[in-house]
Amino acid sequence: MNPEIVSNIIPAMHNTMIPIFRFFIESAWARRHDLGTVCDFAFGNPHDMPLPLYVEALQKAIIPQNKDWFAYKQSEAEAQVVVSASLSERLGHPFAAEDICLTNGAFAGLNIAIKTIINAGDEVIFITPNWFFYEGMIISAGGKAVKVAIDPTTFDLDLAAIQAVLSPRTRAIIINSPHNPTGKIYGRDTLTALAQILEDASRKNGRTIYLISDEAYNQIIFDNNTFISPATIYPHTFLVYTFGKVHLTPGQRIGYIALPSQMPNRDEIRQALTLMQVFSGWSFPNALLQYALADLVTLSIDIAQLQARRDRFQQVLSEIGYETNNPEGTFYLLIKSPLADDWEFTEQLAQHDLFILPGVTFGLPGYCRISLTGNDDMVERSLPKFAAAAVYSPPPVTLLPTHPQTASRR
Repeated sequence: MNPEIVSNIIPAMHNTMIPIFRFFIESAWARRHDLGTVCDFAFGNPHDMPLPLYVEALQKAIIPQNKDWFAYKQSEAEAQVVVSASLSERLGHPFAAEDICLTNGAFAGLNIAIKTIINAGDEVIFITPNWFFYEGMIISAGGKAVKVAIDPTTFDLDLAAIQAVLSPRTRAIIINSPHNPTGKIYGRDTLTALAQILEDASRKNGRTIYLISDEAYNQIIFDNNTFISPATIYPHTFLVYTFGKVHLTPGQRIGYIALPSQMPNRDEIRQALTLMQVFSGWSFPNALLQYALADLVTLSIDIAQLQARRDRFQQVLSEIGYETNNPEGTFYLLIKSPLADDWEFTEQLAQHDLFILPGVTFGLPGYCRISLTGNDDMVERSLPKFAAAAVYSPPPVTLLPTHPQTASRR
């Protein structure tokens, strides 16, 4: 990769995006992850065949029922009704069908929400560690990205730190719950306190501060935990969702932006979102996925199986000497790197045909992320490889709260 070429695309993104693009292009994973013998836990990709009912739904939906079956589509009314009914039932909060903007995944939904509400120079807060592309989307929309770290002992939102960076230029905050990569679910008390902070600052500044809620994993919950959406608490919330996680079909891109019924001026906002979808490259889901949504909305991968993989990794890795966290949701597990350089550690693992993601790519150097979407056979084959690589003393990093069963390697 030529850093000059990357920096010429959008200079302000250069340092932010280099680590993840390096991993995509230059790492051992980039060269060898598609070999059939490797254990690949780097990303949330499927390693088993798709859900049979998912395939059947697409097969049924592909049969044309009229001449416009594959014509231009925006947000289809039938799909909007399906989403609003499902969302209202799951969250116990009303969402009107007309307030559902169907998008081609959460990536598009986040991008559209950001571009709709900010002007050049507006500040958008996001929480670190973070999904790779928040900062790039903010900068590409002409905004200024403002980072706020999580509470290092609880993985919760650091409300005092958020309050400290609010300014007259603040236009939005992006939060992600359950949080990638920590798996933290933000509770009602935390979200209520955040809502009050944003309300007070909006009143003081004379302009609304919006909350963009990235809820890609809001149906992947462990240990009977409870998920609370900020959209049920703070009326100025854009709820952004994708079905790609719960179906484990990241290449079939359908999601939505949902506006809570109590959002002020939502008619104008809804129209603005639709226009931005058009001008951003027609970022509506394709016709087939919208037709199939009535059959897809209730489908899910096996969450209990994901939790069992989490527990298996925690048990064995802690016995080896690794430190792990205890994610409440998502399909990721964090481990502390036995090397100070987490990138180097992932390259060491790659020598054993084992791939995980270094923390430097998502703003948490000294740690690595394991995707629990690797199949059970892959999990078992990986455990001796983790043991073979754990021959170093870990650096004195203290950010990660350890799981009760874990212990530092001596």
